[in-house]
Amino acid sequence: MSALGGPLPLPVVLAGARGHGRQHLENIRRLQDKGLVRLAGICELTPLTQEELGRDQLPEQSTDFGALLESTGAVIAVICTPIPTHTDLALTAAERGVHLLLEKPPAPSYAEFRRMADGVAAAGVVCQIGFQSLGSHAVPAIREFLAKGALGPVLGVGAAGAWARDEAYYRRAPWAGRRRLNGAEVIDGVLTNPLAHAVATALALDGATRAEDVERVETELARANDIESDDTSCVRVTTGTGPVTVAATLCAERPGEPYVLVHGGSGRITFWYKQDRVLVQRSGRGPREIEYGRTDLLENLVEHLTGGAELLVPPDSTGAFMKVVEAIRLAPDPASLPKGAWGLVPGENRRVVHGIDALVTAAAENLALYSELGAPWALPNEVSTR
Repeated sequence: MSALGGPLPLPVVLAGARGHGRQHLENIRRLQDKGLVRLAGICELTPLTQEELGRDQLPEQSTDFGALLESTGAVIAVICTPIPTHTDLALTAAERGVHLLLEKPPAPSYAEFRRMADGVAAAGVVCQIGFQSLGSHAVPAIREFLAKGALGPVLGVGAAGAWARDEAYYRRAPWAGRRRLNGAEVIDGVLTNPLAHAVATALALDGATRAEDVERVETELARANDIESDDTSCVRVTTGTGPVTVAATLCAERPGEPYVLVHGGSGRITFWYKQDRVLVQRSGRGPREIEYGRTDLLENLVEHLTGGAELLVPPDSTGAFMKVVEAIRLAPDPASLPKGAWGLVPGENRRVVHGIDALVTAAAENLALYSELGAPWALPNEVSTR
């Protein structure tokens, strides 16, 4: 066993166990049943009750993250807290020699991302960024397929995400739907948080994962909801290999599975990344659909610490994604869509942008921005260069 991790099961502290953190709690339980980890502590502003924890015995709980890491002897910290807290909590763990699974987005700005990544590296601890889609076995399989030239030249990568969120989604926490809060950056927009996987996965399939791979970012940010951040947006990232265009909304007419679309000279690949499902379509051949497995990122972190497995999502592999976050942060505040552009869904308490499903699809198909597709409410795009 590697000296990095120590003997199994590895003690884990979870920061943020409610909301999305419940998924991490369930996953820790799953790995606990396999003998890989042990839930040693939970950091929450309000301690979890026995009823919330269910079958688990109450672990040590505290609002003081650093003290909890020390008292539990944690080897791994899972951080699933509000976006503006990520960097400071990650560095709190790193200073104590505790390895990390840090929920996406890793930081609200590129400067905060670098402060986190550089601090973690200096401390000599391991950090995994929580882009679960990058644990899909489809990602390396598609990359290998493309490298062999099976689609001919790659012309670009598109991604489409048409989801729906009701009014309660934006009231679930003070930072939800905000670009900034109490002087701190938040940048909780559709492309940086709920559909961040679409951006990160599209960049990964393009082969542009590092910050230096990004040459230019064009943004079009809009909002139908009464929020500060964006809920209907698109970006086009120019990389050394080609355009990557991602269009997304939380105001879909008919919500569906998000996907990434690789355009080749002699075919295309569609990857529904939440389902690990791939459709290959090539000239002169029938379509082929494949379902892949997935490696859990916390399990991969444990295997890296104890057996030397390759870490799947280290911080530097999300540098390109963070350049997109930075471009969105620096862009003008999202434009409020005129009332005629959206309507309310009776009984669902959510807003729908008229025609947005077709626009999102067309953006991925044509590698085009909303304004180029003729959306009457789309403003000329903003361009950020590195």
